Formats: sequence, C-alpha cells, structure tokens
Amino acid sequence: MAPVSLVEAEDIGIVLAFSQPLVGRMTEFPVSRPGAKLDLGDRGGLDPGNIGTSGIGQASRATGLRLVVGCRLDLADGMSVLVYPTDRAAYSRLTRLITLGKSRGGKNNCILHWDDVIAYADGMIGILVPDLPDDACAIQLRKMAELFGDRAYVSLCLRRRQNDQLRLHEMSNLASRFKVKTVVTNDVLFHEPGRRQLQDIVTCIRTRTTIDDVGFERERHADRFLKPPEEMQRLFPRYRQALARTMEIVRRCTFSLEELTYQYPEEAIVPGKDAQASLEHYVWQCVPDRYPEGLPPDVLKVVRHELDLIRTMKYAPYFLTVFSIVRYARSEGILCQGRGSAANSAVCYILGITSIDPSTNDLLFERFVSQERDEPPDIDVDFEHERREEVIQWIYRTYTREKAALCATVTRYWARGAIRDVGKALGLPEDVIKALSSGMWSWSEEVCDRNVRELNLNPDDRRLVLTLKLAQQLMGAPRHLGQHPGGFVLTHDRLDDLVPIEPATMKDRQIIEWDKDDVEALKFMKVDILALGMLTCMAKAFDLIREHKDRDLDLSDIEQEDPATYAMIRKADTLGTFQIESRAQMAMLPRLKPRTFYDLVVQVAIVRPGPIQGDMVHPYLRRREGKEAVEYPTPELEAVLGKTLGVPLFQESAMRVAMVCAGFTGGEADQLRKSMATFKFTGGVSRFKDKLVSGMVRNGYTPEFAEKTFSQLEGFGSYGFPESHAASFALIAYASSYIKCHYPEAFCAALINSQPMGFYAPAQIVGDARAHGVEVRPVCVNQSRWDCTLERIGNSDRHAVRLGFRQVKGLAVADAARIVAARMDKAFASVDDMWRRSGVPSEALVQLAKADAFLPSLKLERRDALWAIKALRDEPLPLFAAAAEREMAAIAEQQEPEVALRQMTDGQNVIEDYSHTGLTLRQHPIAFLRKDLSARNIITCAEAMNSRDGRWVYTSGLVLVRQMPGSAKGVMFITIEDETGPANLVVWPTLFEKRRRVVLGSSMMAINGRIQREGEVVHLVAQQLFDLSGDLTGLANRDEEFKLPAGRGDEFARGGGPDPRDKPKPIVAARDMFVPDLHIDTLKVKSRNFR
Repeated sequence: MAPVSLVEAEDIGIVLAFSQPLVGRMTEFPVSRPGAKLDLGDRGGLDPGNIGTSGIGQASRATGLRLVVGCRLDLADGMSVLVYPTDRAAYSRLTRLITLGKSRGGKNNCILHWDDVIAYADGMIGILVPDLPDDACAIQLRKMAELFGDRAYVSLCLRRRQNDQLRLHEMSNLASRFKVKTVVTNDVLFHEPGRRQLQDIVTCIRTRTTIDDVGFERERHADRFLKPPEEMQRLFPRYRQALARTMEIVRRCTFSLEELTYQYPEEAIVPGKDAQASLEHYVWQCVPDRYPEGLPPDVLKVVRHELDLIRTMKYAPYFLTVFSIVRYARSEGILCQGRGSAANSAVCYILGITSIDPSTNDLLFERFVSQERDEPPDIDVDFEHERREEVIQWIYRTYTREKAALCATVTRYWARGAIRDVGKALGLPEDVIKALSSGMWSWSEEVCDRNVRELNLNPDDRRLVLTLKLAQQLMGAPRHLGQHPGGFVLTHDRLDDLVPIEPATMKDRQIIEWDKDDVEALKFMKVDILALGMLTCMAKAFDLIREHKDRDLDLSDIEQEDPATYAMIRKADTLGTFQIESRAQMAMLPRLKPRTFYDLVVQVAIVRPGPIQGDMVHPYLRRREGKEAVEYPTPELEAVLGKTLGVPLFQESAMRVAMVCAGFTGGEADQLRKSMATFKFTGGVSRFKDKLVSGMVRNGYTPEFAEKTFSQLEGFGSYGFPESHAASFALIAYASSYIKCHYPEAFCAALINSQPMGFYAPAQIVGDARAHGVEVRPVCVNQSRWDCTLERIGNSDRHAVRLGFRQVKGLAVADAARIVAARMDKAFASVDDMWRRSGVPSEALVQLAKADAFLPSLKLERRDALWAIKALRDEPLPLFAAAAEREMAAIAEQQEPEVALRQMTDGQNVIEDYSHTGLTLRQHPIAFLRKDLSARNIITCAEAMNSRDGRWVYTSGLVLVRQMPGSAKGVMFITIEDETGPANLVVWPTLFEKRRRVVLGSSMMAINGRIQREGEVVHLVAQQLFDLSGDLTGLANRDEEFKLPAGRGDEFARGGGPDPRDKPKPIVAARDMFVPDLHIDTLKVKSRNFR
C-alpha cells in the first residue's frame, strides 16, 4: 500500500459505513506524525465499516492516532447530522438513540426523527451536512442553532461541481445568519486515491446494480480520500477559521472508550447470601453428585484455591450465571456440556458445568483464571443445536432485553464471494461469474487468474482483468455484520448505555455492534451459549434406546473404557461419530491405536494444524510405537511432557515448558498461549523466541534442543488445542462411539434425525449402518413419521430403522404431521383415501410419490402413484361432497379401467431415489456401470485399497468428500465410493491445478495412481483424474446433470459442474423417447382434467 499521511487536527475525515476505507485492516493506516486525529463516523451506528470500534481504539493507541467517536444520523425527513459525544453521559445518550432507531428500522436500517434527536442531544456536538444553501437548509440551520447552541456546526465540503465556490460562500453566509459555526470536512469514503474504482464497486454492491446502471449513485469525483493538511489548506484558502475549528471539536470531544466501565449483573440466588456465599453454597451442595465418597484431599485443596481466587477476582456472579443456565437446561432435559479452558476448573466440574475431572486429567487452572492476567474468564457451554434457542430465550426473559444481547461477528470477503460480488457489479454474465467463483476454494485468501485460460475466457478482456484486480483489493474487507454463534453479553445496568443494540435477522434475537474481540478488549464478561449437533444426536439416541431397549442412558452413565468401543475406534470405524470421523482422523486412528481415554484426548488434539506444522505428529507416533527412544534432558521436562512422550501437544504443555524450562512467569506463559490461540494468527509466537531459547540455554538445555522446542511451539501459531478442550471433546467422541458400537440402529436414526450436522450426508450414514448389519426400511406413507424411527424385527430384540418423512425433499413438516395424525386409527388404503382423510394438498402427495413412499404399503410404483394423484384435486367438487360420508367404507370415488404404465428401470429408480430422498436402498449407482467400467479396466475401490504398496491401479467412484486442510500445503484429500466401499485419494497441488475443474466439479471420477500403504492406512496417490459424471447422467437417460447429495464435510459441495462440452450425448431408447405432448403431466383424460 502506498504511504499516505493522515490529516492533522485541522481536518476530520469521515469514514462512512458503506465505504471500504481500510479494507479490513486498521493497522494499514500509516501515521505521519503524533497527535493526528481521525473521526470514524458511521451511518446509524458506532462501528464504522463493521471494523470494530474498540479494535480501532487499540490500533489508534498503538499508532498514536487520536480517536473521536461519532455517528452520522440520516433522519427520516432527509436531514443529515454528524453527532459527537463530548463526555461519557453523552455517549450513553447516543448509544440509546441509535438503539431506538435500530429497533424501529430493523436489521440494516435506522429510522430516526428530529424529535428523537431533541430528546437525546444533550452533551453532543452536531454538524449539519447540507447539500445546497437553500430554504430547506435555512430551516435546518435554525433547528440546529435552537437545539445545539454553541455546539452547532455546519459542514463545508467540496462537491467538485461547477458552483462549488459559490455554494461554499452562500453556505457560510447562511450559517452566519443563524449564528452556526462552519467547519471543513473531507467527507471521506476511501483512504487513498487508488481505491476510487473499488468505491464505485462497493456502491454497486450496496445498491444492487451494475456499473453501467448505477447512474448518479456513483460518486461524481475521485476526491473523497484522506488528504494531508497542506492539501486541505490549498483547497480551502478562504476558510482558515473553519479549518481550525476541527481542532476545537477535537478538544471538546473528551470522551474515550477507555471511560466505559462494565459491571456484571449481580447474582445472589440463595436468599440472604451474596454472590460468593451463594457460589460456595452450591459448590459444597453439589460435591456428593461428583464425589459420592467425599472430596479427596488433593481435590479439596484445589477447590479451596479456586474459590479463593474467584473471591479475589470477584467472578462469583459470572459462575452463578453459567450455573443457572446449565441448571435450567438440565431441568428441561436439554443435553449440555462445558468445554474450552473452563474444563480446567474443579469448581466448574463440581457444579456440573463441565464433565472433565481436572484432578484425574492433570489440567491447569491458571489456563482458565489467573490473577496475574486480570482477564475475565470465558466459559463455553455446548447445547443441543435444535434446542439451544430455548436457552437463549430463557436468558432474554431472565435478564431482560435491556441488559442482554449477543455479540456481533464481522463477515469478511474471501475469494469466492469477492469474485461473485465484483463480477456482478461489473456486469459479467452469470455463467462467467459462476465459472470463476466455483474454481476457487471457499476460504482462499488470494484471487488469481490461473484458471481463466482453463475456462477459455479471454485473459485480456478489460472487465475480466478489472474483476480480478478489484476482487483482490476487496479481500478481507467487512461485508456485513452478523451474529456471534452464541456469545452473550450481560450487564447490571442498561446494555445500550455501553453499545448500540440492534435486532438480529433471526426472530426474537438482538445483537450489539461489537464483536468478541471488542468485548474482550473492554474486559466485558461473555457467556458462550453454543450449539453442538452431536449433543442433539446423543439426546435423540438416548430417547430411542430408552423407548426400544428399556435402558436409561446419559452421558455420565456410559460405560467407561469399553474394550469393544476402543476396538472399533482403532479400526477407524468411526463414520458419524464426533471429532474422529474426518478423513484425517480416520487415517490417524489405526496408527495411534487409542486404548484409553487419554489416548483419545491425544487423538482429538493431534490432528490439528498446530501439531502438524510443529512437526510433533511423527515423533509422537514413532515414540508410541517404540521406534524412537524418548529422551528427557532434565527431570523437570519429563514431569511436564511425560504423558505426551516428550512432545508438547497442548497449549498447557507449551505454557509449562516455558515456565519450567525457560523461566517464564505465569503471565508471560499466558501471553505465549494467547499468541497460539487463534487459527488465522501467524507470526505472533516468533516474538518469544529469544526469551525462550536463551532461558532454556541458561537452564542447561542445548541450543539445538531449545531451537527445536521453539519450532514446535511456533507450529501452534496456526492452531494449538488446549488439553481441557480436547478432553471435553474426547468425552463426546467416546460417548458417540459407544452408542455406534452397541446401538448402531439407534445411532443411525438419531444421526439422520439431527441433520444438518456432522461430516457425512445421510446416504453415507445409511450405507455405513447397513454395512454393520442394520436393516434400513424406506419411507412409507403408512409407517413413517417425520423423524426416523425404530421398528422391531419380528419377535427378536433387533430393530430396523424406518426412514422418516424428513428425507422427502419438498415435503412440509405440517403436511407430514397431518398425514401421521390421519392414519392414527387406520392405515391408508389408497391414494384417494389418504388424500381425503389427511387433507394435504396434492403437491405433497406428488413429493411422496417421487420419493417412492407409496411402494412399501400400497404397492404403487412411482409412475403408478403419480398417475393416481392426477385424479385428485386440492378442493373436492360439490358433485363429490357426499363422498366424505362414504369414507369409512373406502368406496373408490371413481372407477376407471386400470392403466398398465411402463415402470422405471432399476438405474432410473436409483437416480430418482437420490434426487428425492438424498439416498437409495437399492443397488449402488456404480453397480449399474460396473460392466462398462470393467471393460475399461477400471477396478473396484475395494480391490484398489487391498492392493500392495506401490501398485498402479485404475479405479473410480462417486465423490463424497473433498478437503484441503490449511496445514496440507495445497494437497487435496478426496474420498470416493463405489458399490464395494470407499477409497481415499491424495491429489498433489500440481495435479490439482491441472485438473481443477475435474476435482471441484465432478460427481463421479476415475483415478489412475499408485497405492501408498503404511500399516493399516492406505491411500491412492493420484497421477491422472477423469470426470465420469456423464456416465451417471446416462444411467437415468437424463438430459440434465446428476449431482450427488454432498455432506457437510465436503468443503467444495457447491463447486461448479463439469464442462458441458465434455458431457456425452444422451442416448435415448426408442420406447423412452420424451414427447412433450404425450408426457404424463400433459395427458388429458376427460374424467381427470378438473382444472
């Protein structure tokens, strides 16, 4: 970025929320001299550009930049006023005023009137922003003078029009007439001249138009950038006094965000006791639940230490809040579990907030609360994702909406979104935009033109070149303000005294303008109410087990250290389980071979970018397998890293190494931990290198060992896992594995009933269940409910899974409920019977017919059911009104000759199954193509995976999952599947770039490559890739592309399709030829043509 100077006190630059001045990075503002001032005004809010007000405050202190907080109010009558609070009380009035406007306008809108400004203007400076010095301006100046008095100003700003000087002169005279002072403003929209084009694009995005049609919405000149003071003096030579008044305004605006004081709401649940006494009361009351035989002496010591520290830090109300939330959830039967650093606390464990006993897992309480660190604790609690809203609404009811709101989160532009929005703004054709964006990785931080030629686009096309250039500039810029997944801020007094509150997009929710980093910077305490799909799955599995197996299970009741469960885990038979179901985890399980709970903790933590980039994985595995000796230079290091075989896998390990081996204080070790804590933060660990290395050398370690230790810790700069967090997740991973091992049918049904969640689509979940001997039955109009259910198989103790109506695409929940209610007394005898008794529209029946739901009980194939539905209408004719009286007799309404329809082929049925239910219980699609594939020497996935190491194979399959981990340096991992099972592929970056469109766009691919076998872990390293999606299209004689339903684990589920030119021409059999006039939907049967 070219260096620019900020304006001095002589100018205030207004950075509006609909501009892109910083492109998301405050630190890119260079400062020419100390004492510079910058005003950040936002339209209808205090967070300019969704950048983060307090974050800018921190950056301003680091750069010596004075921050003046303000807001631009665009009133409903067209009047625009810049307002700046001069003190803390005025700031609170401004935040309340904005909250009022947001409450009226809803999301992304702020509706205010002049009467509102009158009510809240005390202590604020007001600057009128007029357009022309006309009669309307005179009325507005009179209002300003009456309301603000000597705090009233009017803006003088160049519009770069022919009459600019005359307009400024008349505006100045008009202001003198009403005794309103003039002040020069720059009306800034971008920070340096080179961003003018990007500003036009942002305008197009905001107005949802193209650059060709944006018209006068586009800025007429390129002058709205930050200018040095010399330039401002040159532009306004006649208005020196108005220029100087910027300094006057800055002096008057003494308010600083550092003045904001936060007070947590008082919690004293036990009558007559304060918060600390109440907390201690509940801790000792809950001890028997966790320790029926009494507290062990060492745990008692830890509990007393924690309670003393909580008293000193005055955190008792916070712990009571979380305890109340968890207690409410449990009272409503909502599964929940704390995680993160809170799992280091014995108090949290005793209160039931977390489930990991820190005494048995040797966790570090200082990782959670530290007097030296003086930061508020952060407790994360996971709830069932389908029932978390109940907890959120309880918090609103309990603490009131004036004192509770969710944090915001800033959604920024990544490559795909930037290309899409910039392309639309520049008027590129939709198919070109789709092709460009679909060829880019979802979270890519770079926009490049390497796939332009692949798409046969002209790389010299001006608009195309400009799209790539401006999309790169837009990368990282805030796009919109969203809501945090669950971070609640609670206050003792009104929350809108501290920050504006606005309605969220979701019903009955509200958010503040600040994100979690702002909240942390201002030392607000936050309660994270998070959603976890696996807890929903476990709750539903427990319900099914209770109903059909007569066993009452809970997370705390599951048998610990079950050998059968660990045997299943060691075989990587973990599809659908929590945390250990991903491709990388499955590849690691046969190597790490977990046998105990702590092994599972290591398993969860080791497959992370931090340990991988820190070169910790392979040393740990070699030492675990006995292939490498474990050496500890000192007994102190052995005490710290003995459990992890000398490898610092966790953040707590890194903290202890720094403290024990390098002499770090607790605060310094925590700073090291914080630098390792954020996924996308790199380079922050490096500043500790000299101190760590020199400290270790001073304590007797060799320089080589110290350097190696630092390089391992530096790997955490990408992502290091806290041990407490890994232990919490390992507990759920084990519980889900236990249910899958011992109750596979309940686990399958619960997993599907909890969608969307997890890594795999229902098709893979059902396929895995059937491979484990679970009988899965299709959707049935007479047997299915909305959720999947269990049905007893004969007189045995075994149960089958009945797929629910939730699998039928396009079927409304309300229609499914009406169907279930209508058949409670008697099963449906026909389509007509079902339609009349349930009262659902015929369109709902069509969706059921397409899903083949009439076949199991009514024996109607798809086409037969659709033909019968054609006889129905959404409203019975008066002629047939009496038919309702004959319902119980099941007399057919119409008697017509039966029509023998030609049924679909097996291949067509399979494709229709996928299209309308997302899965099939018939043969695998590849099975129908096997003869043709074998003729091309393409072997099955099972044959490929059973081949010897180094053998060249040629196989194919449906694409299930595509992943490109950030730690993989561009390597793509793909899982494919055929009728024999899955195969794991490795695609090197060079091949990925050559065959990008095949990798990202194909539903079925063929791979020529070499087998790589390491123990039980087998990969196929691809050398050539071919798109076989057209074979699937031909399977059902379709003209359109067939897309396989993708699971959430597929990071490129929305990739572009194959090149249309590569599709084979459809082969149309003579008897299947499609004649529009003879299609079933257009056949005109006299007795059925009611419309």
